[in-house]
Amino acid sequence: MTTVIETQVQYNNTYMMSTTQDYMIQEDDWDRDLLLDPAWEKQQRKTFTAWCNSHLRKAGTQIENIEEDFRNGLKLMLLLEVISGERLPKPDKGKMRFHKIANVNKALDFISSKGVKLVSIGAEEIVDGNVKMTLGMIWTIILRFAIQDISVEETSAKEGLLLWCQRKTAPYRNVNVQNFHISWKDGLALCALIHRHRPDLIDYSKLRKDDPIGNLNTAFEVAEKYLDIPKMLDAEDIVNTPKPDEKAIMTYVSCFYHAFAGAEQAETAANRICKVLAVNQENERLMEEYEKLASELLEWIRRTIPWLENRAAEQTMRAMQQKLEDFRDYRRVHKPPRVQEKCQLEINFNTLQTKLRLSNRPAFMPSEGKMVSDIANAWKGLEQVEKGYEEWLLTEIRRLERLDHLAEKFKQKCALHESWTTGKEHLLSQKDYETASLMEIRALMRKHEAFESDLAAHQDRVEQIAAIAQELNELDYHDAATVNTRCQGICDQWDNLGTLTQKRRDALERVEKLWETIDQLYLEFAKRAAPFNNWMDGAMEDLQDMFIVHSIEEIQSLITAHDQFKATLPEADKERVAVMGIQNEITKIAQTYGIKLVGVNPYTVLSPQDITNKWEAVKQLVPHRDQMLQEEVARQQANERLRRSFAAQSNIIGPWIQTKMEEIGHVSVDITGSLEEQMNNLKQYEQNIINYKSNIDKLEGDHQLIQEALIFDNKHTNYTMEHIRVGWEQLLTTIARTINEVENQILTRDAKGISQEQLNEFRASFNHFDRKRNGMMDPDDFRACLISMGYDLGEVEFARIMTLVDPNNTGVVTFQAFIDFMTRETAETDTAEQVMASFKILASDKPYITVEELRRELPPEQAEYCISRMTKYVGPEAALGALDYISFSSALYGESDL
Repeated sequence: MTTVIETQVQYNNTYMMSTTQDYMIQEDDWDRDLLLDPAWEKQQRKTFTAWCNSHLRKAGTQIENIEEDFRNGLKLMLLLEVISGERLPKPDKGKMRFHKIANVNKALDFISSKGVKLVSIGAEEIVDGNVKMTLGMIWTIILRFAIQDISVEETSAKEGLLLWCQRKTAPYRNVNVQNFHISWKDGLALCALIHRHRPDLIDYSKLRKDDPIGNLNTAFEVAEKYLDIPKMLDAEDIVNTPKPDEKAIMTYVSCFYHAFAGAEQAETAANRICKVLAVNQENERLMEEYEKLASELLEWIRRTIPWLENRAAEQTMRAMQQKLEDFRDYRRVHKPPRVQEKCQLEINFNTLQTKLRLSNRPAFMPSEGKMVSDIANAWKGLEQVEKGYEEWLLTEIRRLERLDHLAEKFKQKCALHESWTTGKEHLLSQKDYETASLMEIRALMRKHEAFESDLAAHQDRVEQIAAIAQELNELDYHDAATVNTRCQGICDQWDNLGTLTQKRRDALERVEKLWETIDQLYLEFAKRAAPFNNWMDGAMEDLQDMFIVHSIEEIQSLITAHDQFKATLPEADKERVAVMGIQNEITKIAQTYGIKLVGVNPYTVLSPQDITNKWEAVKQLVPHRDQMLQEEVARQQANERLRRSFAAQSNIIGPWIQTKMEEIGHVSVDITGSLEEQMNNLKQYEQNIINYKSNIDKLEGDHQLIQEALIFDNKHTNYTMEHIRVGWEQLLTTIARTINEVENQILTRDAKGISQEQLNEFRASFNHFDRKRNGMMDPDDFRACLISMGYDLGEVEFARIMTLVDPNNTGVVTFQAFIDFMTRETAETDTAEQVMASFKILASDKPYITVEELRRELPPEQAEYCISRMTKYVGPEAALGALDYISFSSALYGESDL
């Protein structure tokens, strides 16, 4: 019982520093106008008398009748001195009534000085022997000195005692402690309490629920004989009372609590160790999970980059379009989950480091190459390669489109030229002028001149063919060999035509001197028909020319040129009439002078019918060209609508993302509300951002339509899809990281016991010296902040502090590191010394602990965890199987052996 008294005295010293607790106010059921239930009064008399005697016997006295023996106040004062360990004022020695009242008042004043409020209990009632008031006073003393100091898991007094009983009896069958009356009637609860702490005193397996009196008497006898707890109750009274007196039961059970207080110390030590080990196991699990996620993400990046770096160009537009589609699938399907994994990895890393700091463990250092910075650098490299791959794809598609257009144009011009040159070499090689008449010679000469004119007109086409072939070679056309062969053949043929033409002219001019008469009309027809024919050839070529445009302005330019061409048609028709008029004049002259015409113009291969047919062909091509231009206008208008639609959305989404980024930044530095309010605001922002995803998806759809339409520019907006994607990914990462920072601040606040006002003060100081407003202070600003808060800093001390707040040498101090530093010195966290002290209790003060002791005192999982990690104890007097708990405790906190 000495332990009880010492515990009470110690508690009394701390009690005076706290406010009066509600449960210390005298209970209302001690109303002076009510009567106690006879059965309860009997139980209270016996219990309270036995409880008082258990303390008075230490002073060599006792009481027989509780309402009579306390009337003079002497034994009452003696009782208070014994249970409190303090001296009361000297009692009055007289036997008069006022002497007794004075002594009782001294006792009541002492009780009141301990923070107990006595209601309706006066010295006169005690002196007069009022049973109800006397029992109420004794119950108040029991509450103050035997029950008040009971505390179990943040509950105290009655609730703490009840929780203690429930925890201790939970494993026992037929025991369910819910109160301090009927739950104890069968005696099994009392036997369970004894067996839990002293299993050698009671064989619980032999107890029967249908023998309550036997169970109660067994508990009373064992408690009195072995635990020094006097018998305070009668088994028959408890069993025969429908509802035993709660105060009597609480008084008796509290004696068991104090008797087993030593065992509670060992249990507390075991709980501390379990808590520390659970934290260590959870931290190890988080480390393993980080390593696994980091390895998987880095491996995915390693496998993806070579695919994006592959620049093997395809030869067809279809193949390149398929590559672009594969890249879109990568962007839509494969990359987003990895973005989430990267964000989650950073969150897990920050949470783990916060938990390690809060549990006083060393910071986590991932494996080489798996730091968050390594992953960020790898991700940055991936995005750079990704951007380059997309630009290459679009460039290649433009190149193939241009190549297809040039190849088709080359074939068309070659076909026209080859059609024109067919048979020309043969004609130029003929020597028909040797047997021709004068008229025929002159005709041949004029025909040759017309041919030369025609040849000069086709020089531009040959040059165009050569230029197209050169451009196809420069753009690395896949069938460049065929193009070069055909172009070389045309150039060689052209050179040969030039040589043959010059030779024929020389021969004709030599023969012309022998001939004098030339038919001017045929000549004039040939001269005027040839240019007109060339004009029609050029017109037909232009009308059938393929075109490629990328804007409405470009197609409008083509339409304007076409309209200008159509404006020249009336003048061309006049020229046609004039040419046909020459032929009509020839016919008229021939008819007039009886000239026999051979049916062909000796100076040209063109016939009037040729001119007519070609003119009709030109007139038919004009409306066909009109239709092609209008169709292209419609396509460019559709493209312009796509551009405007994309611009309208992107010009809203881009500023919206920037605004949200700024708002999140403002919320993260806001000190007007609590962290929970900041968290709620951030969660609302996060939900708004998630809800906004549909706008991004719609914009992606419009972007896909733009790419499919081969639109490569948009003058209506400065935002590209790449800008929007990067901004969106940064927004998701920022809101997730900000929420994680606030969660870590809440975790720090709760673990360190920091009030909201302190956090706001820390935030205000941090924001004041965060000059760049980026959530970080440089060392100079951090030094100024500490000086403003009263720190006297030398260079050595400041260098030591910087190693705490910036262990990785980044050159900045974050708000989380600032809070950790401001609370580090006063934080109440478990230390290696505390864990060693707890193990020492379990080991009964030995410098080692055995496997059996660990398995007896700790839950199975924590016991096996310790056994697998503790090294063998090699000190003096080591028992078999002794384990070194001192080095194990130091290792938990990253310290060397103490």
